[in-house]
Amino acid sequence: MTDSGKNISAELSITDREILKLLQVDADMPVAEIAARVGLSASPCWRRIARLQKDGYIERKVAVLNGKRLGLGLVVFANVKLAKHQSSLLREFEQAIVAYPEVTECYTMTGNMDYLLRIVTADIQSYEKFLREHLSQMPAVVEVHSSIAITEIKYSTQLPL
Repeated sequence: MTDSGKNISAELSITDREILKLLQVDADMPVAEIAARVGLSASPCWRRIARLQKDGYIERKVAVLNGKRLGLGLVVFANVKLAKHQSSLLREFEQAIVAYPEVTECYTMTGNMDYLLRIVTADIQSYEKFLREHLSQMPAVVEVHSSIAITEIKYSTQLPL
């Protein structure tokens, strides 16, 4: 659903969905190949992709890097609880979190904790340094519960279309 309550599914054609599925797997795929796979010629396919970008279905195209190969093998999920929920403290916390490259995802949560962070570092010592020098030093933070990922079973950036 969109903010207006309108169902997104109804706005996208089957062809649009197929194009998006292909782009999620390989954003470098040539338009001619995408067009052939979805049964279009190149020009109409290119126009559809441009419209999907303009309409915000495609936010950006990125390269998905191999963290382990780059020496960033530790993934930590940290639940964070804040002392108070004043809008200024929330804003300050969120602005600080956005600035840390170690934090690859951040969500506000329901339940006992306020935020869930996905943090990527080289090793446990790097995470401990980040926790001690940055995360636990934020004025609003009162609790951090960390869970270390042992084995990655599935990691995907693809949305279920």
